[in-house]
Amino acid sequence: MSTGTDVSVSSYDEDQGSKLIRKAREAPFVPIGMAGFAAIVAYGLYKLKSRGNTKMSVHLIHMRVAAQGFVVGAMTLGLIYLVTNQ
Repeated sequence: MSTGTDVSVSSYDEDQGSKLIRKAREAPFVPIGMAGFAAIVAYGLYKLKSRGNTKMSVHLIHMRVAAQGFVVGAMTLGLIYLVTNQ
């Protein structure tokens, strides 16, 4: 009689680092999107002091749109890569 706990224990032995590496191999554009997002946010924070007379909210909206655009672009490239290589 099955108790419903027939899940492989080896899948739970994976630590966060090896899980991230495995996921990056499966979908290589996801870490690229994450890195681009982090880079755009870091650049936006760096440029925060020299934004001139631009309002804070406008600066943050521009930064958010740029970061989201990079992530969407990376996802789109990943999907195109996945579809063309099958």
